[in-house]
Amino acid sequence: MLALSGMRTRWITFVGSFVALALGVGLIAATGLALAATFDAPERGPERFAAAPVVVRAADHLRVDTPTGTRTKPLDHPGPVGPRTADRLASLGRTVEDRTFPADVTAAPTGPDAKAARIGADAKQPRTGPDVAAALFGADAKQPRTGPGTTAARTGADAGKSRPGQDAEARVGHPWPVAAAAPYRLTSGRAPAAPGEVVVTIRPGGAPLRTGDRVLVRTPAGNGPRTVVGTVAGRGFEDAVFFTDDEAARISPDIDALVVHADATAVRRALGPDSGMDVLTGHDRRRADPDPDRDARALVSVNALLGTAAGITLFVSAAVVASTFSFAVAQRRREFGLLRTAGATPGQIRRTVCAEAVLVGVLASAAGVWLGAGGAPLLVGRMTGAGLAPPWFALGDASWPLHTAFWTGVFVAMAGALVSCHRAGRTAPTEALREAAVDSRVMPASRWAAAVLVLLAGLGLPALALAVDPGDLLGRKSYITRPMLLVVGFALLAPVLVRPVGRLLTWLPARLPGATGVLVRENTAAGVRRTAAVAAPVLITVALAATLTGTVATLEEARAAESRTATTADFVVTSGQEGRPMAPAFVERARAVEGAVVSVSRSTAVTVLEEDTALVTSEARAVDPARLAAVSELPVTAGRLSDLDDGAIVVNEEWLTTRVGDRVTVWLGDGRKASLRIAAVLATGTGDNGVYVTRRNAGGAGVDRIDVKVAEGADRRAVAAALQSAGAATGTRVTTRAEWLAATGPGTNDQTRTGLRMILGIALLCTATALANTLVMANSDRVRDLAVLRLAGATAPQVLRLVAAEAVVAVGVGAVLGGVVAAVNLLVVWGALVLLGVMSAVVVPWGTLGLVVTAAALLAAVSAVLPASLALRTRPVELAGARE
Repeated sequence: MLALSGMRTRWITFVGSFVALALGVGLIAATGLALAATFDAPERGPERFAAAPVVVRAADHLRVDTPTGTRTKPLDHPGPVGPRTADRLASLGRTVEDRTFPADVTAAPTGPDAKAARIGADAKQPRTGPDVAAALFGADAKQPRTGPGTTAARTGADAGKSRPGQDAEARVGHPWPVAAAAPYRLTSGRAPAAPGEVVVTIRPGGAPLRTGDRVLVRTPAGNGPRTVVGTVAGRGFEDAVFFTDDEAARISPDIDALVVHADATAVRRALGPDSGMDVLTGHDRRRADPDPDRDARALVSVNALLGTAAGITLFVSAAVVASTFSFAVAQRRREFGLLRTAGATPGQIRRTVCAEAVLVGVLASAAGVWLGAGGAPLLVGRMTGAGLAPPWFALGDASWPLHTAFWTGVFVAMAGALVSCHRAGRTAPTEALREAAVDSRVMPASRWAAAVLVLLAGLGLPALALAVDPGDLLGRKSYITRPMLLVVGFALLAPVLVRPVGRLLTWLPARLPGATGVLVRENTAAGVRRTAAVAAPVLITVALAATLTGTVATLEEARAAESRTATTADFVVTSGQEGRPMAPAFVERARAVEGAVVSVSRSTAVTVLEEDTALVTSEARAVDPARLAAVSELPVTAGRLSDLDDGAIVVNEEWLTTRVGDRVTVWLGDGRKASLRIAAVLATGTGDNGVYVTRRNAGGAGVDRIDVKVAEGADRRAVAAALQSAGAATGTRVTTRAEWLAATGPGTNDQTRTGLRMILGIALLCTATALANTLVMANSDRVRDLAVLRLAGATAPQVLRLVAAEAVVAVGVGAVLGGVVAAVNLLVVWGALVLLGVMSAVVVPWGTLGLVVTAAALLAAVSAVLPASLALRTRPVELAGARE
């Protein structure tokens, strides 16, 4: 009854706590529901081989036996099905050979441009940018792009944006006999029967191709006009071009998969246990589809984003609610003192406060769960609309996030009240009445001890990491979680730091004419708890905003600095799409350019078994050692790049074995095992300094990057013109070093920036609620102070300006403390980069900080002025005589 009576009397205080907790629980519930939907990718059946009885293909996973069991890793470049294997299986039944290769389609022009089209020339420069690479080179069924927003590229969505005769439509080529394995069915025309005849897939919104059309098709074997002799309805997972079996074999000799019309047991028996082939039947045929793991991989980034958002929401909500409850309990010191004088025991006061917290916690958590359940679909819709999640991403039917959010809210409410009510229960009656006038003894010994321990952990852990493993400090989990310890430490010390920081901020206003500056200074120092309660949410938001955005920007700048240092080429040509090889015709023509030093490289991977327990895969580049030094200046810490050969490898300092001359056992991108000698060791840097091998150890990877250096004495313009001509003839865009650096430099990852904005938006929403609640609570108890000012001669506008100025100063205190936390974290990141050999400046997000602080200051001023203006409507004499 006492708890209910107190809640009715101080309903404004409890409304503030209720709103803050309900919002926090709602955000946790919404992000939790969305997070639960990322745990399981949608179950899809076979697509390309849905009608095939048995599919045989090379194993796409590396399997290594270790003392603790068999370890597996996906292979970067699975091998083909060998001719002998195909002949052996042909004796069991009918077989169909599948081949997959780029086949980009452009509507053949007529008139003066027809001759240029026949020889593959393209007078206009192709489109550029990462999302248009598919339009230049076609979809890659073996390894298409992954991640949110790439389904459109995979299914040829960019094709609808192509301009006939100018931009190539991204497609993949197959032999016509394998079309029945999907199955594809002719909707018009007939099957291709001669070279130069093709069948194309048609989908709604795609290019308007019809039977009888003449098109220009780019393939790895060259460019040339083709006649569309038939069409089939698209099935959604690819845009395809079907050739005759013989022409497909000429374009792509390797057999990617084999459809066998025979019993699966007989097929396995014929292959034997150590054939290196996978025999796929039933649902396993899904593994032979274009990028079968694309859905699960697309959810990885969504899971990371939502996990981060949920963690930050929980942290901010807990801190805000704890601060709100603490301030609410501090406001009631006079009430508790009177109860103690009337005979209430410390235990009774504690139980009263805890009962109030449980009641508020249960009601607010229930409301928050309702809000979260309704807000989760909106959150998912915003994420898919912004490209942070794939278009098919949707909520599931999991209910555990709602239960988790509810009990988390109740626990946070209890924890926030327990800390404050413990001190309230220990206060003697006379001390409580005396403390009601001016805040004093705001830092008990227990809080001092907690603050010191948390700060020691927040500073000691980064210091230890700097000494042992600086690279660990650059990971996303590290730079997101590390600021939280410092935030908690500074928040615990806020009552001590408020006075000096507040006096610093009000030093100049206090010396200006008028009493406002002096009053703001003294009221800030006297109302420590009120100022600390307002500053706490601002501290959290400013620290997180500056640390997250500043760290990401600093790392982007560091990577750009590494690229500027490492790449000395005059021109850089990339395939523009991960895993997609460059047009062979361009590679040949680029190598033949007079006066150009051409370094051709391939993306691959190598895998090592660390400590006989774990397979670790590292990205690698296969290069020509003789040309590498001419176009790059890599950060070599030991050995020489010139010593790289077919029996050697270049590693970085993250490897367990880093002594030049030692041999390491690795598995190459196609699964072959090799023992290679360490020729050189590179600095770790930001993590982009990978591994280097030669072409022989590339595991079947195709060329995906060419660095070109103009030879000494050669004509740069002539080299550039020759490269541009070769690029125009093959649909390849040639960029200068400056253009390439600009395209890969800081600020190019829009999805990362959008994700950060979403996370910071959640934190800012919690901050806004806490600011409004705290200031409304504080000003509801200051009616007598305001009345005294009016009776002393202050006008209503002067009082309102004073109230607004005090709120803004409190926000400034939080901003200063948050800035100190952010500065420490950014200095840690800079120190880690220096130790890793990367000299780059710290990027301070002044724009983001200015926006956050300005928004907080405006909100604080409005939240302080509105209740004060309402209070001033009553006559000052009546307010002065009112009891608190």
